[in-house]
Amino acid sequence: MRWLVGWSSIAASFGTVGAVGHHGDGRTVHPVGSQLLWGDPDPLWAVGDWRPDEIRVITIATPEGAPTTRLAVLGCCGATDEQLRVGLLAARGGALRHLTAWPGSYTAVAQIGRRVTVAGDLAGARPVFHTPWANGTAYATAALPLADLIEAQLDIGHLAALLACPETPEALGDGTPYAGVKRIPPGHALILREGSREITGYEAVASLAVAAAQTDPVSAVEGVRDALVEAVRARLTAPRHAPETLPPDPGPVPGMGPAERRAARGAPVPGIGADLSGGSASATLALLASGLPGLPGTVLGHGTGAGERLLAVTFNDLSTQGREDELERARIIAANPRLHHVVVAAGEEALPYASLENGPLTDEPAPSLVVAERHRRRLAAGSADHFVGHGARQVLDAHPARLADLLMDRRRRHLLRPVAALARAEGPSAHSLFVPLAVYRAARRLARTSYRTGLETAASLLPDAHRVTHGLDTPADASLAALAWSRPGPAARWLTGEALAEVSVRLQEAAIRPASVQRPGEARARAALARHAADQRILEQAAEIRSQRLHAPYLDNQVVRAARALPESLRVQPGARAAILRRVLAGAGIHDLPPGWGTPSQATSTAAGRIGLRTALPDLIALFDAPLLADAGLIEARVVRKALRAAAEGEPLPLDGLAELASTELWLRRLVTRRGTCWTGTAAPRQRAVAGGVVPARRTLQA
Repeated sequence: MRWLVGWSSIAASFGTVGAVGHHGDGRTVHPVGSQLLWGDPDPLWAVGDWRPDEIRVITIATPEGAPTTRLAVLGCCGATDEQLRVGLLAARGGALRHLTAWPGSYTAVAQIGRRVTVAGDLAGARPVFHTPWANGTAYATAALPLADLIEAQLDIGHLAALLACPETPEALGDGTPYAGVKRIPPGHALILREGSREITGYEAVASLAVAAAQTDPVSAVEGVRDALVEAVRARLTAPRHAPETLPPDPGPVPGMGPAERRAARGAPVPGIGADLSGGSASATLALLASGLPGLPGTVLGHGTGAGERLLAVTFNDLSTQGREDELERARIIAANPRLHHVVVAAGEEALPYASLENGPLTDEPAPSLVVAERHRRRLAAGSADHFVGHGARQVLDAHPARLADLLMDRRRRHLLRPVAALARAEGPSAHSLFVPLAVYRAARRLARTSYRTGLETAASLLPDAHRVTHGLDTPADASLAALAWSRPGPAARWLTGEALAEVSVRLQEAAIRPASVQRPGEARARAALARHAADQRILEQAAEIRSQRLHAPYLDNQVVRAARALPESLRVQPGARAAILRRVLAGAGIHDLPPGWGTPSQATSTAAGRIGLRTALPDLIALFDAPLLADAGLIEARVVRKALRAAAEGEPLPLDGLAELASTELWLRRLVTRRGTCWTGTAAPRQRAVAGGVVPARRTLQA
């Protein structure tokens, strides 16, 4: 895991300026395994296995005695040094958006005198956390180090909100699973001045009174194309890195080639690679990365390097059926001579819930913990720099609540195609005849419901979430449920009444607080993107392979901005994401795509989840035999064990909810049994976060 950490305190609280990490009484503290980027009085460290080119520090020369002006950019950033200097000068004048406008995925920290500005990203894949400490404020890009620094305990109320309403920012607030550690919202920056903190947004907020000017669809798609090309180019032009030294190759193994032996030892292949699932998102990145023109030093201006082929990895799950068309599309795409195709086949050992006893402690809980082993097997056959298509659905697709935004702008005719597609998805039945009318009524109701009324209604309905007796079986049912300001998550039905009541109070308090209210569709879409980006961040930590970097260009700032400029009337059309990506590839000179390209394939992942749950049922029952979630008062173990058995027998229960419960329980167990701390020095914390496991106002979690 890689992160950066620093703090800002009142100058008088430091002893001798220049002795890095001074505490108030002259003692020192600094993170374990850190690299100092600049020192007191406002120090900044980079912690973890950062590559040399991933850490860039730019300093602007100032007259003697003038405030220091410098910028640290950590991650993959496609800006030149001169562009970084221009951005720093703009940030010095208050234009913080310039720190987030370069291609790539990174965190920018600007220091102008005693003012420190830390900019988060738009999606939430690179969050920023902060906490009061040493008469000032400490900040980091991971929550656990700050929890260690202040010896934090668990925030059980936040865990309840995370399970009850994972896509409702009003319920989650700015909290984290650690009491006292806060998170800045996506699209905001943290500004510190001698310890005092301010959180400000750097993106313009659309008006509710006047409809935003609609961008021309052709220009909007061209903007997405340019942003994606620049995002891929930023990765391709970065220095190449070979995996670190690993145990020696044991030699020839029957049935295993060099690539398979390397993957078995846990080493990625040197060079550039990409997922190739057969879907539109990953295929677009693979084709762009393999044939992007104009790169220096390439053969005829094409390819990822001088004679280098892109490694395309396709995962073949032998335990499920129904992916034959997807695999065939991947095979056709991989026939490109600039691609080297590798198929990773796996059986029961790569199903969801496999190898739950293994895996590192992640920064926070997330549903991806139960599928970490599945992804790790695929990524082990990948490259040192590996593209993944995660986030494309949330960035490019239209959330169902955007239908209400169209009604607010009096664009009713644009609802015809999406509601007709939902009716066709229901199949030939009497129920399908009423789907268009039901969707239209729900969209109109949401368009006429104020923000406050919507949250108050959700708060009143939340305590009854445990009475839900069936899942959302059809696309129309899911769309109707999504047409609301807030709705319970899939795990809410198994929470205790006390936990649901506590989250309901959170929603009621949020409803009466002043807020920058957005349109319902836009707000719900941003919340869904933030939820997915947070899950993607935890997945990278849980399935991490040393010396490998995962690149998700769809979550980059410039791609998210370009996608937000897409007209809503274009987004809501059936197959909009595939059509947009097809235009992106056509603009890059790629036209030959296999039949069926862009066909959604969500059903296979659901089937894999059910098979994995059935296979791992004994381990899951043991996990919830004496769960820590029950000790915290969030669930009743007997109820969850009954639900696990019912789901394994085929009852239509929301598998996502069970995955969230299992992931949270697994994360809690790893947290309370961890050893060591993130800090060292004479003033280092005496105990790690949640050491001893005392939970305020709840029963004790014993380590």
